[in-house]
Amino acid sequence: MNTLYGMKTERSRVRELLQRSPVMSSGEITAEGIDTKTLTRMVRGGEIRRTARGLYTLADYTPGTYHSLIEAGKLVDHGIVCLLSALSFHEIGTQNPSEVWLAIPRRARMPRVHEYPIQIVRFSGDAYTDGIEQQDIDGVDVAVYSIPKTVADCFKYRNKIGLDVAIEALKDVIQRKRTSIDDLIHFAEVCRVREIMRPYMESMV
Repeated sequence: MNTLYGMKTERSRVRELLQRSPVMSSGEITAEGIDTKTLTRMVRGGEIRRTARGLYTLADYTPGTYHSLIEAGKLVDHGIVCLLSALSFHEIGTQNPSEVWLAIPRRARMPRVHEYPIQIVRFSGDAYTDGIEQQDIDGVDVAVYSIPKTVADCFKYRNKIGLDVAIEALKDVIQRKRTSIDDLIHFAEVCRVREIMRPYMESMV
């Protein structure tokens, strides 16, 4: 009787957790005192779904447009949505990447995520820590670089994503007044690309 009661309590707690945060990792759930066997039984019973390795949602959860950013952020410790994925999230330019681009600290261990399309880029110092925003995506907080930081990042990593992408992003945010010139200059300095960005900015302002 006590075992059944305890199982029922754990199942209800899992549902409550996933109602508050619709995508959770097994580590986040077990940290609340839930046995992994409960998750297995709930998946088999159709109460919850396993959407990726170690990630769970309620069975009736409908993924939104940026669901992939949620999952990637859960799978990669200290990962920040950056570059092409940040451009897409902020609706800058025409990028629609098939992979989720994440920044991790330069000395962090490379994550092993084989079943999910993730592109990892190493950032260091202020270029990693500055300009991070916590964005609410479908009720889940996801770390994404801000608009001016993302534009500066595109110039810093122009050899990886293409200079044309960086110029398109800069032109878009200036023409649509998505950020201030001062913020663009600040993050250009953080990313050490001020002299590279300067002639393009001068031609657009």
